[in-house]
Parts: sequence; structure tokens; C-alpha cells
Amino acid sequence: MKVLSIVVPCYNSQDYMRRCIDSLLPGGDDVEILIVNDGSTDKTGAIADEYQKAYPDSVTVFYQENGGHGAAVTTGVTYSTGAFVKVVDSDDWLDAAAYKETLATLRQCAGLEQPDMVVTNFVYEKQGKKRKKVMRYTNVLPEGRIFTWSETRRFRKGQYLLMHSIIYRTSVLRESGLELPRHTFYVDNLYAYIPLRKVNTMRYLDVDFYRYFIGRNEQSVHEETMIKKIDQQLLVNRMMIASLNLVDIRDKRQFVYLFHYLEIVTMISSILLIRSGDKENLHKKKLLWEFIRDHNKRLYNKLRYGFLGWLVNLPGIIGRDISISVYEASQRVFGFN
Repeated sequence: MKVLSIVVPCYNSQDYMRRCIDSLLPGGDDVEILIVNDGSTDKTGAIADEYQKAYPDSVTVFYQENGGHGAAVTTGVTYSTGAFVKVVDSDDWLDAAAYKETLATLRQCAGLEQPDMVVTNFVYEKQGKKRKKVMRYTNVLPEGRIFTWSETRRFRKGQYLLMHSIIYRTSVLRESGLELPRHTFYVDNLYAYIPLRKVNTMRYLDVDFYRYFIGRNEQSVHEETMIKKIDQQLLVNRMMIASLNLVDIRDKRQFVYLFHYLEIVTMISSILLIRSGDKENLHKKKLLWEFIRDHNKRLYNKLRYGFLGWLVNLPGIIGRDISISVYEASQRVFGFN
């Protein structure tokens, strides 16, 4: 069995996928690279085939009709054979030194005592920025050993376990019941959220492993793009809400983390709807909060009457202007789009 399966979803990735795949190859015999060509219309397939031909023991290529990022991730996870699985988007890459150290740790973890999840740092490789923001977890997670949720400390606002920082034990990911919708952006939030209810044990490495490229105008995380695709953001938001059963989560710190992650995603959805200035979108915001109330009244009360819930529901034009001003300040502090 391989130690690590790396899933690379690709759609029209010809201009940058080589950098990504080249960064994965040093894993050697410990790693299988699963390139999923999600209906590309450029040279993505031909480039993927080149790598499979050159590295037949490491690289496998899958072809499918276009189904979106979630469909490509699902295909890769389905065919993964490694003890652990990692998703690396085709415009991102892995740091060489951190890769070596991470693999060494995963080899140790691939024995009898396997943590449900391994966490590493990631770096925002933001286009046009010389200073790189690093998301690390030294203030939250113990290092050098396996630990549980009860041993973690509180995450700061803007500090979350994203797809870029997560390596799941493959069996845990499959048993989580994760279903990623097709033709939908922002499913990485589901990938980094729903399986966490099945995660009991973790290990953290303080290495800058994942390099997350951000800043191209056509990226899905660009604010204008997010507003255009707001219905997809809302679908993901609702799926996160539906997955959070407050009664079912026994560990208090696990619940606090899951709640605050959902809170920030719901705030972003609400702010984008407000920021669009569109009457239909303001109605969609109302429907989102009604969905939360109707689905889980206890969760609604915690979200609605917390600071962020109060902020995004301030009445009138002045209230919406205040909400946007606070959001813009948060953008500057935390560096998200």
C-alpha cells in the first residue's frame, strides 16, 4: 500500500499543471498521483498522459465528462489506495523540504496507530504580494504526537483547517459520508468540514507544506466571481448547516470549532448578498436565515444572536453599510478575498 494518495483535479490546467505535478514527483514509491482530467478542452489531457507514460508507477490519469471540482475530487478519492489522501489543486504546489518531512511523518503514522487527520501549514502565494501569509496552527495544536480535540486550544477568527492544510486517513474520509455536489464551486469548504465529525485523533506538523496560489481574476475566490456564483456558495452553506447536528457532537472543543467555521462561511454568504446591492440577493439572504431557523432553531439562535449574526442582519441601508465596512476591515486583517 502507498503511504499517500495525492488527488489532482484538473480542468483546462495546461498553463500551470506542470509546476504542480513536478512538485509531487519527489514522493517516489511512497506516493501515488491521481490526475483527474475533468472534461478539459485544452492540452491538459495530453500533458497528464505524458506524466503517466514517464512515471507509470506513480502517476495514473482518469478521464471524465466535466462535473466540476467536486466530481473530480470524488473520482480521485474513490480510486485512492494510499493510507492517507491529500487533494492538491492543479494551480497549487507542495514545498520540497516540507514534503520530505511530511512523508517521513506519514510513514510513521501508516503503522498500527494511524491518526484520523494530519495537519500542516499552508502559504498564501498571492499574486503581486512579496510578503507571503502563512496559516499555521502552533497556537492551537500540539506538535510531535497524536492528540484529540480535547487537547486543542481555541482557533482565532480567520484561522481554520482548510483543504490546503488537511491530510485525511483515507478510510475516515470515505466513512464520513461526504458527498460533493457536481458543477459547484466552493466544495472545498465541504471537504474541510463534513468529515471532521468523524475525526477524533490528529497529528500536527509545523511545516509550510502547501503553497496556495491566489489572485488571478478568474479564480472562484475572487469577490466578483463569488457574487456571480452566489447560488453555489449558498448551496454549500446550506449543506454545511444541514450536516451540523449539535446533539451529536460530544466534544465541546470540536463543536466550538465546527460552529465558528460555519459562522464565518454564513457571514461571507450574507455579506456577498448584501454587497451585490441586488434586491433579489437581499431576499436570498432572508431565505438563508430562514433556512437556518427552520432546520435547527438552536443553531439559529447561536448564529443569529452572536456578533456576526447581529452584524449581517443590521436593518436598512445604514446597517448594510456598517456590515460591509466591518467585512472590508476583516479582509485587510485576515487577507482573504
